[in-house]
Amino acid sequence: MSCRFASMSLLKRARIPLTTIHVPPRRHIQSQPAYKGHIPLNWFENAFLAAGSAVASLVNPRRADMIAALGETTAGPALPRLRDIMLQSPEGIRILKRRPRVNSETVDMEALAKLPIGTFGRSYVTWLERCGVTPDTRDPVRYIADPELAYVMQRYRECHDFYHCICSLPVSVPSELALKFFEFANFRLPVAAISAVFGPLRLNSAQRTRLIKEYVPWALRCGGSARCLIDVYWEERWEQDVEELKKELGIWDPPEAVWPRKPSEAAQNKRRNI
Repeated sequence: MSCRFASMSLLKRARIPLTTIHVPPRRHIQSQPAYKGHIPLNWFENAFLAAGSAVASLVNPRRADMIAALGETTAGPALPRLRDIMLQSPEGIRILKRRPRVNSETVDMEALAKLPIGTFGRSYVTWLERCGVTPDTRDPVRYIADPELAYVMQRYRECHDFYHCICSLPVSVPSELALKFFEFANFRLPVAAISAVFGPLRLNSAQRTRLIKEYVPWALRCGGSARCLIDVYWEERWEQDVEELKKELGIWDPPEAVWPRKPSEAAQNKRRNI
């Protein structure tokens, strides 16, 4: 007699109604968005997207959407750790409570440009002008289920230019890779490690040698010993002297980098565009 018929026979003998048998429910998988723009993923979809976005990012490093997806699908326990760091200080708690955003609509660039030279706010505006970039290029978080952890990732992403500014690094492939090593040492996010490992393949021999010999030692020492930058409420530091801010955070300048424009050239270009 098969196991199935034997089991049914035993149930009939015991006169136990089949409706009383408890069947464990299937494990619940979130299918409804947790916040605006959220795309829920199960574990397989998350793994598939992580692998696909990693390949796409290596093939075309300009695919910011794929780099963003890679960061979200590989974050793992790093985001809860960063949130816990923020919860340990009044400054971090204020960030989590108010959830400020960084873009041209939330930051008054004209007001920052009028601050005294040497303040963080003025240095940030000058950095944007010298590099010819804006704070409006960061993709929104989509694949992280927890809304608070999603904001932590969004905050890390939108403050990326602040890290460039405070570390005196322009926008270029070597400088970006130096900052990725710094970010890995400071934030311990897997996406920074992935970028740091595979990014040097895009450099020529001389650039790769300088990155490894000069920038990487600075990035690992400085990033590893500095205060975790996710915990800094940058918008409250606009008027602070930038050198004092560096000292407070435990940051020192890297080896000198090649900038696309001098400060005077950036100012002249801005006047021509007005």
